[in-house]
Amino acid sequence: MEKLRIHRNSSIDWNPSAVVALATSADGSKVAAAKEDGSVEIWLVSPGSIGWHCQLTVQGDPISRVSSLVWCRPTSTIAGPGRLLSSSINGSISEWDLYSLNQKILLDSIGVSIWQMVLEPSDGDTNHDAESDSESSLNDVDDGSDEFYAATIEINSQRLAVACDDGCVRMYNVSDKDGLTHNRCFPRVSGRILSVTWSHNAKLIFSGSSDGLIRCWDVTSLRETYRITIGLGGLGSGPELCVWSLLSLRSGTLVSGDSTGSIQFWDSHHGTLMQVHTYHKGDINALATVPTQNRVFSAGSDGQVVLYKLSTDMICSDKEELSKEQLVRWVYVGYIRAHTHDVRALAMAMPISREDPLPDEKMLKVRRQEKPISFSYCKWVRLGVPMLISGGDDAKLFAYPAKEFTQFSPHNICPTPQRPLIKLVNTTVLHGASVMLVQFPGWLDVLHVKLDGKVLGTQLLARIKSKESRKIISSAVSNSGMLFAYSDQVKPCLFELKQHKVGKHKWTIGKVQLPKGLPYAHSMVFSPDSTLLILAGHDRKIYIVDIKGSELVHTFVPQRKLDDMNFPPSEPPITRMFTSADGQWLAAINCFGDIYVFNLEIDRQHWFISRLNDASVTAGGFPPRNSNVLIVTTSCNEVFVFDLEAKQLGEWSKRHSYHLPQRFQEFPGEIIGLSFLPFSFSTSVIVYSASAMCLIDFGMPVEREDELPFGSNVPLESHGSSRTAGAKQKRKHLDHPRPYNKNNFDFFVFRDPALFVGQLSENSLLLIEKQWMEVVRNFNSPVDRHIFGT
Repeated sequence: MEKLRIHRNSSIDWNPSAVVALATSADGSKVAAAKEDGSVEIWLVSPGSIGWHCQLTVQGDPISRVSSLVWCRPTSTIAGPGRLLSSSINGSISEWDLYSLNQKILLDSIGVSIWQMVLEPSDGDTNHDAESDSESSLNDVDDGSDEFYAATIEINSQRLAVACDDGCVRMYNVSDKDGLTHNRCFPRVSGRILSVTWSHNAKLIFSGSSDGLIRCWDVTSLRETYRITIGLGGLGSGPELCVWSLLSLRSGTLVSGDSTGSIQFWDSHHGTLMQVHTYHKGDINALATVPTQNRVFSAGSDGQVVLYKLSTDMICSDKEELSKEQLVRWVYVGYIRAHTHDVRALAMAMPISREDPLPDEKMLKVRRQEKPISFSYCKWVRLGVPMLISGGDDAKLFAYPAKEFTQFSPHNICPTPQRPLIKLVNTTVLHGASVMLVQFPGWLDVLHVKLDGKVLGTQLLARIKSKESRKIISSAVSNSGMLFAYSDQVKPCLFELKQHKVGKHKWTIGKVQLPKGLPYAHSMVFSPDSTLLILAGHDRKIYIVDIKGSELVHTFVPQRKLDDMNFPPSEPPITRMFTSADGQWLAAINCFGDIYVFNLEIDRQHWFISRLNDASVTAGGFPPRNSNVLIVTTSCNEVFVFDLEAKQLGEWSKRHSYHLPQRFQEFPGEIIGLSFLPFSFSTSVIVYSASAMCLIDFGMPVEREDELPFGSNVPLESHGSSRTAGAKQKRKHLDHPRPYNKNNFDFFVFRDPALFVGQLSENSLLLIEKQWMEVVRNFNSPVDRHIFGT
């Protein structure tokens, strides 16, 4: 192999959905992001640029827009991260089951929109005095103790305050036994209630409305204690003055953000104004604070995230300086504009070193030389130090250092949000040509990939639309290129592509009958000979379907202990599956990273592999010429090779998995896919992220002290890119072919976000990419900023 020629293609549509709400788990280790399309993503927080991982995606109702997220605290009866609840514009409240991956309606529509929900503080049942809270908070301004406040008393019921469009604040109880039950309703007021927050001791509730008023409510008596008029300065945004966000601090300070772009600090004991800042140029949509509550962040429709810091100065009351008083001020520090569009939500998270195990779970550990934890690739993130997360209409998530906010650039958590699922099969029955399947939310595109010399072209063969525009959650294409399957949240469907020699339509799609009663599937795959369809059902079983006979031939129930095969399903749902080229092995991976290996020849589970160093699996597969080897990558960007027959790590992993070159440990972005080279003698694989790809040859030595510069000496040749002359000149160093120099772990950095990398032939590579600005052009225009090129 002298070189690989890269053929670029950017014809695939990519339309990620906006982030509309964020919520952090009680321990700060996970962040839930609600999307405009009705789905919710669960992200693992990482101490650095490596390790951020979308652990779960739960598909919800695309019609009902989520307005807010609340992550309840774990109770004595429900372990794990706690219950995740959401409210919607249609007035319903839902729970997101992170074990079964589905949305459950707890409260049908109350008839009016719900704008916000807020859970009572964890210490709400303690009897704190407001003044003592204020004193302790001011004394802790610069103590550096950024630790999350944790409840010391386990409770099984928590109160939820709900801001409703009809002018009412409603209160609900969230309990393990009764679910969501109505507690009480505060008196109705003029205007819509848009925001709500609790006082630190949970005795008061503050509500903000569309008539420009903040009201303080006594939780016990349901009476309005006082009200505040916020109409001060700002830009103004029409006849209504909307209080979009409220934040109550332990010091007794109440922070408000409104539609004029003003952020105001109030003394909540007396309802008096302390300070006002007008650095935003549009509506303020979200507020957040650090655990010590000496810093406040605001975000709005102008794309800015602004930091304000608490400052205390000593002033003398007379000339003799016999007595001194503290002057408390909130000082503007600075802003960062990472988003191109409106920022909708903020959340505070806490990096952790590992994921939480399931109960009674043993981790797979590999003996190796002990070495200190190194985060050399991190510039600002450290374990136990909080970070700010922002999300907005540009579908992006950014992480910022809460303590060093203006000193470092934010981290782009996901360069390719909601990238379309793409699968490529070669040497199909279509005259040996390649077929590509692209999964969109409501349809599948089947493309014929033509490679004529150095020219790459694609032709749409068929488009398969889901029934009633239901969202597609998984799909698969057979090696023959003639069979396609997908599953929505109702049932799986199977189709066959047929070619006609005569007639107007050369290609037609025919539906293939499947056995009745099959559940919808989180993942699916065809057997290598295209005779079986394998489904990972939402009921946590794996179904083996004979396509020709349209019958269910076997059902697997994944288990941790192989002697428990008769037990009912108890494992997390399967979200990834891979089959070996000889059809013997099936590797099924759950959403937490555990691997179940099945022998399809004898229909038995062969092996269970506990999650690798507590990390999730991000990609995997079997080399085409060695079916006994399974290769997987993890969210920590580690590479593992397994010997399935021997039920152990392969020799390469035993020697190298924990001693990879430093530049690979700093691989930019999370590994999202593998591409195996199709040579009969090849021992290589290409691993890729959205930002770069790396060639790993398992037959070559691993140079631990690799001094080669990042991105140099790449055995790849770019070709087929339709760019302007100026763009070609700028990227000449990337497009110029280079000879293969037999360096392992060679890198190639992408110019644009990559959606997919796949092998077309022995010396040709398909790169599906998309310029981010082309994606941005499809978004609605930002409220207060002009984006160049849109």
